[in-house]
Amino acid sequence: MKIDAHQHFWNPARGDYGWMPEDNKILYRSYLQHDLEPYLKKLEIDKTILVQAAPSIEETEYLLGLADSSSFVAGVVGWINFENPNDYAQLERLSKHPKFVGVRPMVQDISDRNWVLRKDITWAFDAIEELDLTFDALGFPQHLENFQKCLLKHKEMRTVIDHFMKPQIVDHSEDNFKFWADGISALAEDTSAYIKFSGLITEASEEWTIDALQPYVEHILRKFGASRMLWGSDWPVCRLRAEYDVWHGAASELTAHLSSDDKAHVFGQNAITAYKLLV
Repeated sequence: MKIDAHQHFWNPARGDYGWMPEDNKILYRSYLQHDLEPYLKKLEIDKTILVQAAPSIEETEYLLGLADSSSFVAGVVGWINFENPNDYAQLERLSKHPKFVGVRPMVQDISDRNWVLRKDITWAFDAIEELDLTFDALGFPQHLENFQKCLLKHKEMRTVIDHFMKPQIVDHSEDNFKFWADGISALAEDTSAYIKFSGLITEASEEWTIDALQPYVEHILRKFGASRMLWGSDWPVCRLRAEYDVWHGAASELTAHLSSDDKAHVFGQNAITAYKLLV
């Protein structure tokens, strides 16, 4: 089974996508099932994970509604307010939906780099563990150290690191690569987290190449292995650099040397395990 472990649907008219520039003609438009389905059929992708893109319970409920009407959506990663302990009731309610599989706070947009270590949000990580959900970690290389500390405090929490933690591919330098690689190595060795093979081309230049991405993929495979890496399209954000099928082709080329069993894990099985999908 082939699974896209990271895609979005949105409708900017909802008004809860504050990060989205209104003058961006690629992003600032509606993206729904009929836009994605042709790519899934073309590439024989069976299921997807639909991921939140707005910090609101309302958007999460909107996504669950879309998932209910989409046979290919296997799971939804939503949002709750970690800073409001009363949202435990919301999380418990959402967790009863058969397609609600995880939670993603938008850490990359939070100015406090130590946010994930705050004592007043510990309840949320405890609740994710208790309700048998998955935590999606969204951030930048500078967040790796604190994500590692957080995961060491919550060792039973299933975790997926989004987008290789967004390495600075467009500003590639020896120092930038080492800073990212060292953080990735420590997190991979000290935790059981999975990592998403997604979002790389949007961290690269408009003239991105396979060669520019390869060192990052090689490092992840060395440290996490194919058994903990899962592919995602990050569609439609990927359209800032390439269409869905072009990114899928690049990912396939970057993993062409893997065994058929390893490829099956990267492009499907790991998503089932990381999100406990009922497929």
